[in-house]
Amino acid sequence: MFRMSAALSKKLNINSTQKITSGYEIPVLGYGLYQVPWEIAEDVTEKALSAGYRHIDSAAAYKNERQGVSAIQKAGLQRSDVFLTTKVPPKAVGYDAAKQSIEGSLEKAQVDYFDLILLHSPFGGKEGRLGSWRALVEAQKAGKVRSIGVSNFGIHHLDELEQYIQSGGGGKIEVGQYELHPWLARSDLINWLRKRGTTIEAYSPLARGTRMDEPVLKKLSEKHNKSPAQILIRWSLQKGFVPLPKSVTAERIRENADVFDFVLDEEDMKLLHTDEYAPSTWDPTVHHD
Repeated sequence: MFRMSAALSKKLNINSTQKITSGYEIPVLGYGLYQVPWEIAEDVTEKALSAGYRHIDSAAAYKNERQGVSAIQKAGLQRSDVFLTTKVPPKAVGYDAAKQSIEGSLEKAQVDYFDLILLHSPFGGKEGRLGSWRALVEAQKAGKVRSIGVSNFGIHHLDELEQYIQSGGGGKIEVGQYELHPWLARSDLINWLRKRGTTIEAYSPLARGTRMDEPVLKKLSEKHNKSPAQILIRWSLQKGFVPLPKSVTAERIRENADVFDFVLDEEDMKLLHTDEYAPSTWDPTVHHD
């Protein structure tokens, strides 16, 4: 089982990065724009940037790609200062639709490239998935995206894609994004990705706030003088994941970034281990089309 050493954990800070197999660096903490209304997305993203985040996770389906980029400009930062992600939506299945989606996202966000584009889900059948992947690989070759990957793909979807890649389809599964927290640790999936050097991102690392009253979180909060949310984000970091916490309040945005001055010890990590499989949101990994 992957476990980050205590020494390495202590060295982490908000400017720390992981190297993706594409060769590019990804900041270890991201700000998620999931379900953030476009009307406030620019404002809250600017707050995240002022709190030190340099990684913004958006998606075509969130309808706030442009607002995230506007916040970068408003904060006085360069496009290259911030790691920017978008996703090809579940409805844009197949080569033509995915290609159109990628171009549309570039146009809406008014950027020349994204740091990362993911296929948002495995919906659409084998032909659709592989066609969408082909569009991603083309976009990467054209310099429109630096790194590519998938979100919510189950092991059977990953096996299918890997077979396609190995048979000449091109590209590499460089990043995998999943709902991950102590009640959805997905060990089989994580092992699959780790063996291939895939960078793993954790969305909904706070389980959408549904488990904050867990006794184990209360115990660890008291021990470390940190909030339950900070404990969960720290767990994710020490698992080697790239957590993408989302909040729309300035105080919590700052709090979610204040996770680099303490370390969960081995006993803490054991306490947070569960055998639960409890998604707090959708779970396309089990989709069998």
